[in-house]
Amino acid sequence: MSTYGYARVSTADQDLTLQREALKAAGCEIIREEKISGTSRQGREELKTLLEFLRQGDTLVVTRLDRLARSMDDLSTIARELQDKGVAIKATEQPVDTSSAAGKAFFQMLGVFAEFETNLRRERQMEGIAKAKADGVYKGRKPSIDVGEVKRMRDEKGMGATDIARELGIARTSVYRVLSGT
Repeated sequence: MSTYGYARVSTADQDLTLQREALKAAGCEIIREEKISGTSRQGREELKTLLEFLRQGDTLVVTRLDRLARSMDDLSTIARELQDKGVAIKATEQPVDTSSAAGKAFFQMLGVFAEFETNLRRERQMEGIAKAKADGVYKGRKPSIDVGEVKRMRDEKGMGATDIARELGIARTSVYRVLSGT
């Protein structure tokens, strides 16, 4: 029976030190860390490795549940996978311990609030973008493809979509999209 820690921050410029220290203080023998969004499990290789490695009787410790997942679906799926393996989940900053009935209930309530917070943040962001667009401030992302260069390569050099895509380092479908607009 071992205790493992999982630390996560959403962006590369954020620091994991506080989480790492809290997990060490909680007795974690091994701590897996990553800097990636928690809105989905996609790309979270450290979490994937940890979930595959955990065995019956082990405990997974996080500082807060939102470090593990940001949606109730993901949190429930992770919790179910761990429960099926006989692995408990604990949080250092929240009274969560899925080895008890009260801990399981609190775990589920916190998961709902984490998802609610994510949805509120998304709504505020969309409202801000809508206002910026209405004010003429928001122009969207700058184009990543030089349309003129794609057309020049086709017209002046006689290049096909595959060669243009390869030379510019873009997807062939993007070249087709640009050329079909002519």
